[in-house]
Amino acid sequence: MAGATTLGATMSVQPPAAPHRVSIADVDIPFWRMVAIIMKWTFAAIPAVIVVSIILGIIGAVLGGIVAAVIGRIPGVSM
Repeated sequence: MAGATTLGATMSVQPPAAPHRVSIADVDIPFWRMVAIIMKWTFAAIPAVIVVSIILGIIGAVLGGIVAAVIGRIPGVSM
């Protein structure tokens, strides 16, 4: 035991490696698997479009109300 050194004392600290650029040359996905992925994305996008439409509708209604309150009655527009 007299000649043993601790592991931490012999390790050297190296600087982190520089990032490397990676490019993908080919993706091998079967056609029907790709169709299934696209269908999943389509079905997942439907609720997102509904939520975004509701949010934009509320924003439009609020802004429309503010403009109508500021401007008042617009000539030529009957309500």
